[in-house]
Parts: sequence; C-alpha cells; structure tokens
Amino acid sequence: MASSNGHEHSGHRQRLKKKFIENGFDVFEPHEALEMYLFYAIPRKDTNPLAHRLLDRYLNIGGVCDAPIDELENEFGLSESAAVFLKMLPEMSRLYNESKMSDDNVIDYENLGEKFKAKFIGRTSEAVALMLGDAKGKMIYFNIISKGSINSSDMPVRKIVDLALRHNAKTAFLAHNHPSGTALPSQNDLTTTRVIRETLLSIGVDLIDHYIVTDEDFVSLRESGMAGNIFYYE
Repeated sequence: MASSNGHEHSGHRQRLKKKFIENGFDVFEPHEALEMYLFYAIPRKDTNPLAHRLLDRYLNIGGVCDAPIDELENEFGLSESAAVFLKMLPEMSRLYNESKMSDDNVIDYENLGEKFKAKFIGRTSEAVALMLGDAKGKMIYFNIISKGSINSSDMPVRKIVDLALRHNAKTAFLAHNHPSGTALPSQNDLTTTRVIRETLLSIGVDLIDHYIVTDEDFVSLRESGMAGNIFYYE
C-alpha cells in the first residue's frame, strides 16, 4: 500500500510538471502553482493540503511569501529551508526584473514609475531607491540606498550627495515605498523631497522626480502636481 501511495504521489507531481512545461502557470489555479513550487522545498510530502492552508490564511501567493518566517515554521510546520524558499520567490522575481534592465540605457522617462516599482518587489519594509543620470541622459546608477522611511532621521541625504558627486551625475530620481499604505505623499515626504532637491541643486544636480510606490501602484510627485512648486524652481 505504501508503495502504491508513493507511486501515485510521484505520478501527481509528474503530471503537474508536464502541465507547467506545456503551459506555464497560466492554466494553474493559485493552489496548484503554490503546491508545485513547494515540491522543491518539501520533496517527500504531499504539498496540496499545505498550499490550501496557506492560501486560506494569507489569501494569495503574495501574502504567503510575505508571511514571517517564524510564523510559517511555527504555525504551518515548515522547515527553515522551506520557509526561506518561499521568501526567495519575490526576491528572485525582483532580481529577474532588474537583470533585464541595462544600466547603460538612456533613461526612459515614460516608464520610470514601472522601473522603480520593480525595484521594490518583495520588499515588506520601507526602503529608498536612487537613480542617477549623466549629462547625456543615460542611467549611471540605480540602487536601494537606504532601508527605512524616507522621513526618518537617518534618511541618507549625505549618501545621495556623495553618490551624485562620485558618479558625476547631472540628474537624479528618487523613490520610496509605502508597503502597507497608499501611494499618496505625507507632508514629511514633501518636506524631505524639497530638502533633497535644494541640496542637490547646490552641487549642480537636478532632482527630476520622486516616486511613491506601493505593491500595486505608484505616484509621480512631479506629474501628479502634489509636490507644488518643488520641481519647478531653481
């Protein structure tokens, strides 16, 4: 009987793998996709019931991947390796997106919001991203420069200035995320943006825009008009 069950279990996995190879995840239900992903972290156990339990608790795959590791271990019996494997999914997605973005491309202003949004995939805490451009309009730097709120006392204004000088930048673009909120700026967001822009202008660098990013949306402070005259004075 045990051998029969094992054969049936193996056959189910093979059928799902074949289904994925032929169609990708487009034809999968969310629980099937999560079940299959967990194959590779839990090789000797039926992951279907676990996938259902996780989705019942966290509602969607994003919620599952964002769950705390200790919660996944203590409440769902996942090993540390299995919990880490889940946490890697959004991080690898972000790295995949970033790897397709060449750092020597001309800055595409129309798609900057989407580019910044991709930088925050899988981040469940606040972070700040900086992009720098040269005199020819090419991107010469793009990275997360701070973990934490843009409004916190450790906002790296000095680091922004140092990076701009080091790369001989002429333009700068800033973004930070609101992981659990809306893409609307607070008064502190606007005040900090003004300080950063004035500081950069003093060294000949123009802060062109500041984006606020959430899981599903982003807002350009410049284009939305919510920044007042911050981006329209010298």
